[in-house]
Amino acid sequence: MSQLNLPQCYIAAGFVRNLVWDSLHEFKSTTPLNDVDVIYYDPNESSSDTYLDYEAHLKGCMPELNWQVRNQAQMHQRNGDEPYQSSVDAMSYWPEKETAVGVRQTAMNQYEVVSAFGFESLFGYCVTHNPKRSRATFENRVNSKGWLVRWPSLRIAP
Repeated sequence: MSQLNLPQCYIAAGFVRNLVWDSLHEFKSTTPLNDVDVIYYDPNESSSDTYLDYEAHLKGCMPELNWQVRNQAQMHQRNGDEPYQSSVDAMSYWPEKETAVGVRQTAMNQYEVVSAFGFESLFGYCVTHNPKRSRATFENRVNSKGWLVRWPSLRIAP
């Protein structure tokens, strides 16, 4: 990922969240992934499909993974929001707060971990609705992804 040299670039969302929940539940193996989300923030990028080149590059490096790369400077259009100001700001619109987390390598053996909402609920076995999105969207994601079955100690935050 560092080879892409993208601004505000993180591996984010389910990849990070699932690793935390797997660890909290002391799973011996990690939960299989549908995809690996890579987000970045480049308001100067003019093409709306540049992400396809980045996905192809990552696929060439690790073909066994389904890479999903998205420029968060453009995602507000798809989501009907005001323009996002950063990668972390974009994450603050995701349907559940615990998914709004990302990690990137900053130097050899050094990493930066960011979250739009902090880490307490992520490590506190919670799944929390983000009021910036509909409750129905949140509930649909919780149910369709089977989180409460896969990680039985999780609870829906009030």
